[in-house]
Amino acid sequence: MIVIPAIDLREGCVVQLVGGDFSKEAVRLENPHEVAQRWTGLGFSRLHIVDLDAATGRGSNAAIVRELLRDATIQIQVGGGVRTTDQVTELFDAGATSVVVGTRALEDRDWLDDMAHQHPFGILVAADVRERRVVTHGWARDSRRLILDVIEDLDGLPLAGLLVTAVHREGQMKGTDLPLMEAVAEASAWPVLASGGIASLADLRSLEDRRIAGAVLGMALYTGAIAPHILVEEFAQ
Repeated sequence: MIVIPAIDLREGCVVQLVGGDFSKEAVRLENPHEVAQRWTGLGFSRLHIVDLDAATGRGSNAAIVRELLRDATIQIQVGGGVRTTDQVTELFDAGATSVVVGTRALEDRDWLDDMAHQHPFGILVAADVRERRVVTHGWARDSRRLILDVIEDLDGLPLAGLLVTAVHREGQMKGTDLPLMEAVAEASAWPVLASGGIASLADLRSLEDRRIAGAVLGMALYTGAIAPHILVEEFAQ
């Protein structure tokens, strides 16, 4: 299993939110380039960059994303408000290894089908989940769809993987939702990346035991709850 540091961008800074609530910002770092260089220098082999402002319609950090991609020496997966064909193309052209699509991908199957076949095994579908139901538009809308039904609907697409975030655990450092992630891993034909609530090495090892391919880690890294060098030794690849 691979651990992937998250770089969540808000107003030009790297942040960590508690429960996806913009009024509960627990971490704010002013220089995204320094953050990316730190994780790269420690030996992580992939980064997960999300434009939170674009995802929620509050603005855009597109220029910073392009700069991070330009300077990258490791694999980068990028998402947050990616809802057009042009955006997907631009991110791949800028150097993204994979592009993360959520809201439109889950609401417009024909568009997702086009993107997946134009960029085979390059599209990573993000499903943000609260108590087994998928939420969209930056966690603001409940789609009323169950995550396992969504996975069934995606069957047959040449995807890079499925990123599942347990929104009800996000940023709270109370442990991941293991029953959710186990059910997703069993149902998915693609590699599954888990996110939300991961707080310890025990959480990561439990995810690995359930055949999760990777974990996107935020709060536990930024608060020092898990030592980065230990993660690199055990989960860098």
